[in-house]
Amino acid sequence: MKAIINATILCPVNGLIKNGTILFNGKIVAIGKDVEIPSKTSIVDAEDKYVVPEFIDAHTHQGLFDGSIGWAGMDGNEMTNPITPEMRGIDSFNPDEPSLKEVLIGGVTCLNTGPGSGNVISGESFVIKPYGASTVDEMIVLSPSGLKVAFGENPKRVHGYEKRTPSTRMGVAALLRKTLANARSYKITAQAYLEKAEEAKARGEAPPINPPTRDIGLETVIKVLNKEIPIHAHAHRADDIATVIRIANEFDINVVLIHCTEGHKIKKTIAESKFPAVIGPTMFWTTKPETRERSFRTAVELNKAGVKVALQTDSLTPMLYFPLLPMNVIKEGMSREDALKCVTINPAEMLNIDNRVGSFEPGKDADIVIWSGDPFDFYSKVEQVFIEGKNIPLKK
Repeated sequence: MKAIINATILCPVNGLIKNGTILFNGKIVAIGKDVEIPSKTSIVDAEDKYVVPEFIDAHTHQGLFDGSIGWAGMDGNEMTNPITPEMRGIDSFNPDEPSLKEVLIGGVTCLNTGPGSGNVISGESFVIKPYGASTVDEMIVLSPSGLKVAFGENPKRVHGYEKRTPSTRMGVAALLRKTLANARSYKITAQAYLEKAEEAKARGEAPPINPPTRDIGLETVIKVLNKEIPIHAHAHRADDIATVIRIANEFDINVVLIHCTEGHKIKKTIAESKFPAVIGPTMFWTTKPETRERSFRTAVELNKAGVKVALQTDSLTPMLYFPLLPMNVIKEGMSREDALKCVTINPAEMLNIDNRVGSFEPGKDADIVIWSGDPFDFYSKVEQVFIEGKNIPLKK
């Protein structure tokens, strides 16, 4: 058993606790000002320091793109076909990818990563804790966490250049709708066969011949139709965001809006959809027309409109600078309390991992970060990181 004492604790659920204590092993056991500490507990005195839950980056491509070795490390986009739901990000993830060493320095201990946005449907994303493991299988928190799809310039540029659909925004939407419709038909056919097979078995007969050919891509899309996973929808422009919502309503599926760069233009529409938004990357130069209006104000305005908001690096901002994201939304007018939620409990809820991470509550993973000072102060540094109760050495 371990206890962090005399700490200034920031928690999106329990609020600010001064001179607080967190008691933990692999899980949070207790939190508060008057926590009874058992004998033989290992004590960490955090006087004059801040203790915060792990930051969670809700959209990255960590481990799938290694820029240090050029083309040999580019494993996040299978751009030979616009529809590739059978791809799994875990099969391209490299635990030794160099940027992963910077993650803990930024206070991030949990991230959602996966394929890029070169295709209309790129494949499955997944959530990891990037520490102390030789294989991705040992890092996984949730897999799959979503099915990555993309609207706008990326898929229409990649595939239009090859003279194949999609070369327009309507082509992107049509391919996604067609795939969802095909998956719905495949589901009905497979279910009908299974029912006939069960009936034959009950009669003591052989199963019917000619079962439907297995399609692992459509099996993944069926998870979306069944609401087992959402689509993680890459969309910058307001019209693309509106198309995402239109298609989601048509097929009754769940969505996490990724980037949402012009979300401020249709904030009422997004709020009414009830779909959350992962805003960013914002700390980079405008690289294409659909990102011209990138601004931290978008997160602030969507939050005020009632949209659940998270912040992301997209792996374009080095993860050690992740604390600059909540700092900047505070600078643009968001409350400190809401900014903390944008990097803790909000992304945890969007990724369906809030039963384990995102706040200090008994029974959740003991993922704890000790800061030298206020984490929203530019000069504060991460001093210690505990992941599932283990003190993880920081690598710089």
